[in-house]
Amino acid sequence: MKTGYELLLPQGMTDYFEVVEVEETGKIIILHLEEKSLSPSEVPDRSFISKGFYPAVDIHDFPIRDKGCILRVRRRRWQDKQTGDPYMRDWAVIADGTRLTREFAAFLKELSR
Repeated sequence: MKTGYELLLPQGMTDYFEVVEVEETGKIIILHLEEKSLSPSEVPDRSFISKGFYPAVDIHDFPIRDKGCILRVRRRRWQDKQTGDPYMRDWAVIADGTRLTREFAAFLKELSR
């Protein structure tokens, strides 16, 4: 059974991100999310260190209670300890070429037909 933010966020989002703040400004609700640390089971044969965060990105999602909803996402900067190469988790929440969640973009696309 889903609880809390899992009910409001795109499917699988809470697997990689945690809500650190909720802000309400006028007609907008902003959910601030930060990427969780990597677990050893995600990349078992490699070791990474966190090098801080990339700048936050705003992703528009379905409105909540007649208020616009923005997911303000901060992704971690990971670096492979052995090679020094950067690493990012592969998560497909954003619709290609947009700043919309895939579900919200599909909904809007269907409305325009």
